[in-house]
Amino acid sequence: MPTVREAAHRIFAHFGVDRLFGNPGSTELPMLKGMPEGFRYVLGLNEAVVVGMADGFARSSGLPALVNLHSSAGTGHSLGNLFTAFRNNAPIVVTAGQQARSILPHDPFLYAERATEFPRPYVKWALEPMRAEDVPHALIRGFITALTPPMGPVFISIPVDDWERECEMPALPMLAPAPVPAPEGLARIAAMLDNATSPALVIGTGTANCGGWQAAIDLAEKSGASVWAAPYAARETFPEDHPQFAGFLPAWRDQLRALLAPHDAILVCGAPVFTYHVEGTGPHWPEHATLAALSEEPQHIASLPGGLGVLGDIRAGLETLAETVKPRAFAGTTHRLIDPPAGMTAAYVLKRIAALRPEGAVVVEEAPTARGPEHDTLPILREGGFYTCASGGLGYSLPGAVGVALGQDDKVIAILGDGSAMYTIQGLFSARDEVANVSFLIMNNSAYAALTGFSAEFGMNFVPGCDLAGIDFVQIAEGLGVTARRVDTPDGIDEALEWSFEQSGPTLVDFRIA
Repeated sequence: MPTVREAAHRIFAHFGVDRLFGNPGSTELPMLKGMPEGFRYVLGLNEAVVVGMADGFARSSGLPALVNLHSSAGTGHSLGNLFTAFRNNAPIVVTAGQQARSILPHDPFLYAERATEFPRPYVKWALEPMRAEDVPHALIRGFITALTPPMGPVFISIPVDDWERECEMPALPMLAPAPVPAPEGLARIAAMLDNATSPALVIGTGTANCGGWQAAIDLAEKSGASVWAAPYAARETFPEDHPQFAGFLPAWRDQLRALLAPHDAILVCGAPVFTYHVEGTGPHWPEHATLAALSEEPQHIASLPGGLGVLGDIRAGLETLAETVKPRAFAGTTHRLIDPPAGMTAAYVLKRIAALRPEGAVVVEEAPTARGPEHDTLPILREGGFYTCASGGLGYSLPGAVGVALGQDDKVIAILGDGSAMYTIQGLFSARDEVANVSFLIMNNSAYAALTGFSAEFGMNFVPGCDLAGIDFVQIAEGLGVTARRVDTPDGIDEALEWSFEQSGPTLVDFRIA
């Protein structure tokens, strides 16, 4: 009979797992004993970094990621990015160490009394198996649950003495494809689009998670629809240089409604209706328009404020609709990029990034004050070309960029605010350790500028605790083994970008933005 550890490694191999993201602790040491040849340990210096890397890897590679955390303390450190992984629908199996079963009645050091409750509700499922022999079954269920749409993280607490126990090797199931949407629901959506004079598609993160990039293009071109990116989409939605791409919907109800006013039929794909950032009043979309939503996320359908909801695999639904709808010429308006003048502004730096980026480069972004200029100057052009944080928290994208680089082969461009970068700056060590092909580009305005800008919503003209002046990212990066440069004037932007993009390992450029 195999040990629990031997059975676990057979399960990992079955689900395509060849690495473990972690930061080792005493309750995890038996798990790390005798790892198979070629099974990699990806070290993060903080558990938030560990989960961020795993999230980026899972989303970019299409494979589940395996994470190991150190009891409750390590789980606590990870929670911000575990919440983000839940919002990102990242398929992650989290294992956490627990003290030996024989001493659990004595409240031992590092004891996780309610281990499965700690990460909830931001995991899909959590369990501490009642017996060591049940650990392999828990791992199998964890992988299946994490990979079943809507995907997301799961959590398994494993006592330290379980790994050496013998167990039966359970059967290894295969994962079936996601259910396709009901034909009658798709027929009603097709009729809605056919009967419209100015249809619109609103594309969200779920469409990318389903691999629906080309299917969305096909449906837009067949139906003549304008295409909008859903508010706060955390993945690429549609080629932003396509003539039918109309732009980005804001997270304000009145502004969103005004932008959708020219349309009389709206299909929302892979997003809620809608994600808001502030309170609003009135209808959620123009009153003269009909609306339908297609999503693999039951809560998107359950929370619909009216309209038609169709549940099922988004890619399959879009492919069926593209074959079904009547052809129509596009007659909408096209999103236009801007041409900012030279200067130490986010818009100009982003314009130069767009001009100089290597072909096929992937953008990972967490620079809230640069998001608007990014939409106007740095179009996303490829499937798998954009990742960001769906939760609104900070500290995801620096380690997330490392994970994305590990999950695919193209250059990764991490566009980060100075405040965002400091949350998980230890991730630069992992980037160096893994020789991750990432250009870390810091949009450094020496402040939590997104917060000071948003304060006007509450009638404030001063926000305490937002001054970040004095941080030297070049020294920090070099101290963690990553070569870095600082740019203070516009004439140094191109040279620094070209230098960074030419490297095959991690680099950092600190752009001092006005």
